[in-house]
Amino acid sequence: MVLGGLTSGSATTPGVIRIDPTTGASTAAGSLVDPVHDAAGAVVGGRDVVFGGGAAKVVATVQAVTPPGSVIRLGALPAPRADLAAATVDGKTVLVGGYDGTTWSADVLATTDGAHFSTVAALPQPVRYPAVAAVGHVVYVIGGELPGGRGDATTIQAVDPGAGSARVVGQLATGLSHASAAVVGGKLYLFGGRSGGLVTDAVSVVDTTTWAATTVARLPVAVSDMAVAAVGGATYLVGGEDAAGHPIASVAMAGLAPQTVAAGAPPFDGQLLIADRGNNRLLLVDPAKTVLWQFPSATAPAPPQGFYFPDDAFFAKRGTAIITNQEDQNTIIELAYPSGSVIASYGHPNQAGSSPGYLSQPDDAYLLADGRVTVADAKNCRLVFLNPDFTYQGEIGTIHRCAHDPPRDLAYPNGDTPLANGNFLVSEITGNYIDELRPDGSVVWTVHLPLTYVSDPQQLGPDLYLVADYATPGGLYEFTREGTIVWSYHPSSGDAMLDHPSLAERLPNGDICVNDDFRDRVAIIDPMTKQIVWQYGQTNSPGTGADLLHIPDGFDLLAPDKTTPTHPQTG
Repeated sequence: MVLGGLTSGSATTPGVIRIDPTTGASTAAGSLVDPVHDAAGAVVGGRDVVFGGGAAKVVATVQAVTPPGSVIRLGALPAPRADLAAATVDGKTVLVGGYDGTTWSADVLATTDGAHFSTVAALPQPVRYPAVAAVGHVVYVIGGELPGGRGDATTIQAVDPGAGSARVVGQLATGLSHASAAVVGGKLYLFGGRSGGLVTDAVSVVDTTTWAATTVARLPVAVSDMAVAAVGGATYLVGGEDAAGHPIASVAMAGLAPQTVAAGAPPFDGQLLIADRGNNRLLLVDPAKTVLWQFPSATAPAPPQGFYFPDDAFFAKRGTAIITNQEDQNTIIELAYPSGSVIASYGHPNQAGSSPGYLSQPDDAYLLADGRVTVADAKNCRLVFLNPDFTYQGEIGTIHRCAHDPPRDLAYPNGDTPLANGNFLVSEITGNYIDELRPDGSVVWTVHLPLTYVSDPQQLGPDLYLVADYATPGGLYEFTREGTIVWSYHPSSGDAMLDHPSLAERLPNGDICVNDDFRDRVAIIDPMTKQIVWQYGQTNSPGTGADLLHIPDGFDLLAPDKTTPTHPQTG
């Protein structure tokens, strides 16, 4: 039974839906008296009961479905509460987490009938949207949103209703909220959720002795806020929100006890384009590491000017073209894919300059949806814009003074990521500044980051960004426009260490792909576990053979539908 929630139009629904897990069919089964979302649900005394929730305001109402399908107001919580969760232990339904519309609720409530409640404990760390499941006599409260806008909690809290205790027993490697939890085959699993603004598809098992969370599988899509139910020995995940915040209608079976969750999905869906700078080539590979295409090659020969030092390469025109900048050759070319023939070019090969027609160390050339081109002309300390016919259109910054003073001057820019709103996300190496600039160069915001060498920032959310620190050891950092770093990956040694990572982007499944330039690999990192889950190229082993690279400096993902999910606004 699915009670309430949000519809595809983000409206609170009173709907009650019955799902038959044997056929997958769903049918209407009544309506709530009070429509709610972000409520908790449990079976109490044989009845399906929904506790609290939100609508126009946070409510305290307790509603129950009674045979043959009518809904009644069963009672009320001691205070309004939404964003809470429920678990059943020793015949009691235990309610944890949530808030009343203003204040986070620490009180842990217990009930045997859904109408009368007692406070059995207080959470050491109040949270909203935690993942909750019961193991034996204990209810585990994992992660959740922290009060005061402090992000996602890492805490694992254990509530023993019989003993009247609640304590912090462990910590996740990184914060997590809006996830779902269930016990499958005697093991505690986490499904999906959000971490630092990212929606993840990770399925993790939590070791209840060490409290380590290990990713063991992948959901079909990244999703948060799923409902969970165990029926007939199987665990079902219902609804939730996708990475764009849109409600979804799917129902997935997570696995059959006592088996573990099924094997994970490939690390990415589609084809990965790699700018293999040290080998002066482009490669296209699939998740199995099969090389599907190479440029230059016998079937796609290099242009007459040669092909030297490809720093970045991005698909355009729904996968029928590639734009690439040759940093030390001072050129940009647009190639037809897969023929490799030159559609257009800009710059004078091996001749640096600043007048129209010339570049000096071009970086991150993008072909915009309207046909224009933007490129960070790094040594000229400017962004250059080209017309669709690859003639000079204009610039931001001047070549006279390389200093952080946008829009007049830029301090050695190496990134100019186009944003969905038509603006550009710019990285300035000197001073380690990130700026959002409008097309006329005016500043939306600018921030200094305490890093060594900022490289190629990307936008992840309304106020969440990702940047690589091009250093040894290097790192990946998620930050806000206020300069708050909310997540990082920067191992200082071992195979996990990055050496001069130049570009990092979030893939559709929530993982992060990164060029690890000086370790000769492109790696995919699970941000939840901070583990490398896939790589192309052998670590510290430059070469041209199978699964070998030399100083890879750019990549792009082409989805099966020929879209570019990491930069959809460029077409």
